[in-house]
Amino acid sequence: MLSTIREQWFSNIRGDVLAGIVVALALIPEAIAFSIIAGVDPKVGLYASFCIAVVIAFVGGRPGMISGATGAMALLMVTLVKE
Repeated sequence: MLSTIREQWFSNIRGDVLAGIVVALALIPEAIAFSIIAGVDPKVGLYASFCIAVVIAFVGGRPGMISGATGAMALLMVTLVKE
């Protein structure tokens, strides 16, 4: 059982790390843009998107959820900042 888990998780470690770097680099301008739309400091957007990405990575999910969560957070932040 452990060998199967090792085989599935670590069989493509190079590809997984490179994909993570690409997603992280693509997330930076998106998080900054959505934080400006929400009217908050861009650092807040970067921290929030990083936290959501970590939670999604541990909980599991779809690849589109990494960047899709930033837009949802921007919509929530607008109402929070206005109040």
